[in-house]
Amino acid sequence: MITQKENYLMLLNGQIPAFLPKYEMMKWGCHVNPFGGGVTEDGFRIDEFGLIHEPTQDGTGGAMPKPGFVLLDDITRWRDVIKTPDVESVDWEKIAKEALKDNDPNDPLVMGCGDFFIKLVNFMTFTEGLCALVEEPEECYAMMEHLADYYVAKLHKYIKYFKPDVLSLADDVAADAMPFIDLKTYQDIIKPHHKRLADIALENGMKISMHCCGSCEIFMDDWVEMGVNAWEPAQAGNDFVGIKQKYNNKFAIFGGWDSTGPISLESSDEEMREAVINYVDTLAPGGGFAYYARVAHAGNREFTDRRNAICDEIYETYAKDWYKNH
Repeated sequence: MITQKENYLMLLNGQIPAFLPKYEMMKWGCHVNPFGGGVTEDGFRIDEFGLIHEPTQDGTGGAMPKPGFVLLDDITRWRDVIKTPDVESVDWEKIAKEALKDNDPNDPLVMGCGDFFIKLVNFMTFTEGLCALVEEPEECYAMMEHLADYYVAKLHKYIKYFKPDVLSLADDVAADAMPFIDLKTYQDIIKPHHKRLADIALENGMKISMHCCGSCEIFMDDWVEMGVNAWEPAQAGNDFVGIKQKYNNKFAIFGGWDSTGPISLESSDEEMREAVINYVDTLAPGGGFAYYARVAHAGNREFTDRRNAICDEIYETYAKDWYKNH
């Protein structure tokens, strides 16, 4: 019997998997940060850089900077403000043992490391971060290089003590309708730091996924060129059929379902079922695809649970064995 890990790695190696993988972003990811800075009096969390943030309902649980809090008000002052922890100051062997005690060795282990654009705009606010990229590109690059030094040191610890199968690069450089930045800005200022981490992963036999929300097709050639094998959560607004045709199995789509569109939130249950089956029939042929049909709705929990139960049912009864039956 093939394991989830073996099947998943078949997909990332460009093979047709034994069964259609269901992407388990939270289950497979090992989220370890021994350098958190604690909690403020009003309950906001502080990260290792001093950024104050909290999960939000509107962000479906994603952590957002505290409204009104600005960590870095001038990009030219980043050396005075952005300090990184000493990676050697903690017992990584102990941390890994604790983090992995309940880990199923039959599941793939995915570890995230390396967000640069998001750190810039979170430190400064979105408007000021975007202005800094235009007005002070050299300073933005220098700050990201400083962050990359820290991430590289952490990645080496991850590799030694956790032995992950996949490096997840995560940088949301795109909005729903279009990218936040142009391609040249990505290539000149952000990509070199992504590539530093990607090179280390490849040298250590790891696969690489890219987490990027929104409409991000313009960056995909660069991701593939640096060795990225898969992209998630593959949100609506991208040409999934065209992406599959262009990259074949070299660049797998994890997702491709519109989790906030009319079919998810406004259709009947039967219409939803038909749409999910069509989604699988469209993206499964030829491989390069992991199932991730979910309804992301921050309001009616009963509705959301019922719709996600439909997604789970279709995976088990139709999608999982798609390659055996087609």
